[in-house]
Amino acid sequence: MDVRNLASVLEVAKQQNFTKAAEILHMTQPTLSKLVKSMEDELGVTLFDRSGKTVKLTDSGIAAIQRMQVIIQSVNDLYTTLDDVSQLKTGTIRIGLPPVISTVFFPRVIAPFQRKYPAIQFVMIEEGAKTVEQRVLDGSIDMGVVISPDEDSSLGRLPFIRQHVSLVLHRAHPLAERETVSLADLSREPFLLFAKGFAVRHHVLDACHSAGFHPAIAHESSQWDLLVEMVAGGLGVSFIPEPITSKIANPDVRVIPKTSPGVPWNLYVLWNKERYISYAMRELLEFIGEKAEV
Repeated sequence: MDVRNLASVLEVAKQQNFTKAAEILHMTQPTLSKLVKSMEDELGVTLFDRSGKTVKLTDSGIAAIQRMQVIIQSVNDLYTTLDDVSQLKTGTIRIGLPPVISTVFFPRVIAPFQRKYPAIQFVMIEEGAKTVEQRVLDGSIDMGVVISPDEDSSLGRLPFIRQHVSLVLHRAHPLAERETVSLADLSREPFLLFAKGFAVRHHVLDACHSAGFHPAIAHESSQWDLLVEMVAGGLGVSFIPEPITSKIANPDVRVIPKTSPGVPWNLYVLWNKERYISYAMRELLEFIGEKAEV
């Protein structure tokens, strides 16, 4: 049953005249009459009483017209919705990312993107990097932002930021005035690290192993600002991603930008190449590519 045919039947009911309805619909009267008769045959009922000077709806016609109006409105709504989606007037994107990354990703990407497309909604899900990768693969989130993800042929990868992890010391620490610190010089220091499951923790440990030692981990936290406060309290040394160090305001700590060997902090945006990518997602990926610092 063609929706356009339904609209033609509605026009006949409105005009109560086949000739007038045919003129409005830009078709011949015989063609319209044949169309309506075909629909009556398909439905198995008579829609119009044609015995008078004007055509009138039968009881079946009245019932059918009511449903036809609903169907046509639903189809129009469908086209409007699809147009809104394609024009980025609506949509939802689910993004998974570790908490430490959200403080960087949100102001650089999400906030300006929403100013450009205010109707696009975001659902931010904070998880560890490994969990984020798995959720991108299983489709429970649309996009992930992680540090140096594993290679996977199913995942699309877009580099976003290539920076380093900075060393954070107490201001009275003997190494606090250096521009670069060798990790080997920290081998006897208590380390204050991000909790297990944070990729930055594993990168710090890998760098320490490369420097020839396994650090003693005194405390750990999922919050970078708590790690900074522990450094200020003299509990040890810590490592904070470079983009976040600009937020450190505690006068009792010093930030050393470089270590030897360095600890990379490279952010990637991930998506599942084998799943449907929405219009909003495509636009966001293009937007991220423009904002990338690589």
